[in-house]
Amino acid sequence: LIVATNTIDAVLLQKMFIAGAKNLESKKEWINDLNVFPVPDGDTGTNMSLTFNSGAEQVEKLADDTPIGDIAKTLSKGLLMGARGNSGVILSQIFRGVAKSLKGKETANVAELSDAFSSGAKVAYKAVMRPVEGTILTVIRESADAAAKYVQPDMEIEDWFSYFVKSAEKSLDNTPELLPVLKEVGVVDSGGAGLLLVLTGFMAALAGEV
Repeated sequence: LIVATNTIDAVLLQKMFIAGAKNLESKKEWINDLNVFPVPDGDTGTNMSLTFNSGAEQVEKLADDTPIGDIAKTLSKGLLMGARGNSGVILSQIFRGVAKSLKGKETANVAELSDAFSSGAKVAYKAVMRPVEGTILTVIRESADAAAKYVQPDMEIEDWFSYFVKSAEKSLDNTPELLPVLKEVGVVDSGGAGLLLVLTGFMAALAGEV
């Protein structure tokens, strides 16, 4: 059991990143089946999983005392190098923003972690020429915005992260209302669902379940 903590250190962040990769990998076929936008090519889960694994493999090689800023940078570089498809590229941009925000940090508290995901949303939006709502972009922006409002001083990371994940679920559930093609087929956005799997993997590591 992990004792409740209000800071994230190197060991915990590495565990989170690796758990996120494994959770996405284990459910990638489900994500492939959801995939209808922008075209129903059925490879969103595979692309996102290959992208995230490319970063997680680099993170696994790092020493336990690596500052979290460097861990996030290593993940981001790995994601950028391994980015496949639209969804993989956007995922890599989210974590480029996260890494940018955590640069130079040894550890992070809830406010710093919240800022990192808000930065991830901003960087991802900037990277897409014509952002479409009802996609992974909406899910990261709405959940990061909601979670930023939830931050309290000295809050436990688990409490905050759990709220962040619930906000992402809520945003994902709403994607068919924003993107007619999803509503027609009766599915949620596949890229957003992939992101949620990464975040629930992070949460499992935080809760000491993996």
